[in-house]
Amino acid sequence: MKPAPVAKLDTAKAAKPRLTTSAMIASIAGEGQRTKPAPFGHALVNCARADASIVGMTADLGKYTDLHIFQQAFPDRYYQMGMAEQLLFGAASGFAAEGFTPFATTYAVFASRRAYDFIHQTIAEEDRNVKIVCALPGLTSGYGPSHQAAEDLALMRAMPNMTIIDPCDAHEIEQVVPAIVAHKGPVYMRLLRGHVPMVLDEYGYTFELGKAKMLRNGYEVLFISSGIMTMRALEAAKALEADRVDVGVLHVPTIKPLDAATILEACSRPGRLVVVAENHTVIGGLGEAVAGLLMRAGVHPAFRTIGLPDEFLAAGALPTLHDRYGISTDALCTQVKGWLT
Repeated sequence: MKPAPVAKLDTAKAAKPRLTTSAMIASIAGEGQRTKPAPFGHALVNCARADASIVGMTADLGKYTDLHIFQQAFPDRYYQMGMAEQLLFGAASGFAAEGFTPFATTYAVFASRRAYDFIHQTIAEEDRNVKIVCALPGLTSGYGPSHQAAEDLALMRAMPNMTIIDPCDAHEIEQVVPAIVAHKGPVYMRLLRGHVPMVLDEYGYTFELGKAKMLRNGYEVLFISSGIMTMRALEAAKALEADRVDVGVLHVPTIKPLDAATILEACSRPGRLVVVAENHTVIGGLGEAVAGLLMRAGVHPAFRTIGLPDEFLAAGALPTLHDRYGISTDALCTQVKGWLT
């Protein structure tokens, strides 16, 4: 009797690590990428040392929005409001009315969906000096639609008086926090938490509220991006160099007010494909904001958008989801090459 054949090892599959449940909430940092822990929490502590008006508030998510760093430094200025987001933002408005500068943290889905009317009526309409800082923006959670804030920018953009910021990395977050302390008025800031990548320091970048910055020039393609998609755009630009595609990247951290002058100037260059890349639904975010700006100004470059589809997204490991929905570095490269052929 012949022995049973020995199964051959598929080395390609064996080499690829098996994704675990932790990949649903994993850091967006790539393997070996430089990171900084809790840049928001540490930056807020630094600001609070010089400004006694700053208070930290959260709805049972201090650990998961890095506000626990502030709690450790200033326990008497930290307010745990429990799982009650409407109460969180109503109380934050009250603090602002009394001259404080409250930083209110939660997940982006809870601020933009569950507590929208409280933010609209008690903070935005009253033009209160409340800083709303929200983790898990866009597709940075693998736990399905209940935790994926794919439409938060569209909702907040529609709210008068609201300044909106989508930082790229730890380097930028450290600069955004003091900038929004100095800014008087409501702010909605998307938050990257935990071990956050360091990217923009390599480009000599300095954050300025309301300003877009050209990180690299390119004559063939221009990415216009915000948040983690600026990191992906920079990675894609480097990868596309191997195919002799010259790619520029314009980083737009302030979604509202939009830096119209810089965007129009960049998009007026003839013969360049403009691609807006965002970690947000293609409905109502940066892509449509830029498209509307260009149409109103009569500037008409070849134009494409990369963003999340207009659907409820799947649950799963983030690397898999980013590939599936077209916002990974490889997916950016594939789409751009397809549009250029």
